[in-house]
Amino acid sequence: MQTRALCPPAGDHEGRPYNPNGAVNSMPQISATVITHNEAPNMPRVLRSLACADEVVVVDSGSMDGTAEIAASLGARVVEHGWPGFAAQKNFAASQARFPWILSLDADEELNAEAQAALEQWKKTEPAAAGYSFRRRAYYLGHWIRHSGWYPDWKIRLYDRDHGEWKGRYVHESVAVTGQVEALAGEILHYTCDSLEDHQRRIEFYTDLAARELEETGGGVNSMRRALAPSWTFLNTYFFRLGILDGYPGFLISRMAARYVARKYQKWAELRAENRAH
Repeated sequence: MQTRALCPPAGDHEGRPYNPNGAVNSMPQISATVITHNEAPNMPRVLRSLACADEVVVVDSGSMDGTAEIAASLGARVVEHGWPGFAAQKNFAASQARFPWILSLDADEELNAEAQAALEQWKKTEPAAAGYSFRRRAYYLGHWIRHSGWYPDWKIRLYDRDHGEWKGRYVHESVAVTGQVEALAGEILHYTCDSLEDHQRRIEFYTDLAARELEETGGGVNSMRRALAPSWTFLNTYFFRLGILDGYPGFLISRMAARYVARKYQKWAELRAENRAH
């Protein structure tokens, strides 16, 4: 894959890695990373929330809407890199960072003020863990979601790359660390879907990937489970995960969660039949 840096790194520095033996090297420094593809409207918000980082690396995969130029104008170091998948791209971004402590956000996220303050305070201390998690709150169809299985949605986003990396071949990528994980104050604010149509488009995109992953890992299910799983998903999300308390958005989240499961299994069945035919 071809890689090209739009903004060169400014020198060589070392942050302070997590050391389980307690050795102290220097004050920890943070490299924030963001992967992008046509995220121009989101760039100012996410990058301004990363002022606590000592550098920001944006890895862009061929945006055509000025994403890279906006990121560079806001002080980020931009690296162009072809798309290898979500987890692989985030690991590549971490490899391009100057400091071992990686703060990873998606382009449609931002740190709230409390999280930014927690990170500034963290930088004054010796790291006591290999990774740190934040609560993530979703903004969906104009509403902040507090239930529906979407909150508190703890995510490890600050980690020592020598002790952790992103895992997940197709979907639902997450950071796996070797060592202790602690929580930091504040929240990651996640700006999800602006419309129901947007949510439906995302479901179609992600269920394509989920079906491929299911087929490749041999994780298929029988016909009874395929028939019952969507209804159970709705009931579980709306009642047991308290989507009902999120009002109409909670009902839509529950309905779309059921749709996600139905489409994933439908596409997996089609893919499986196609593969068997060959």
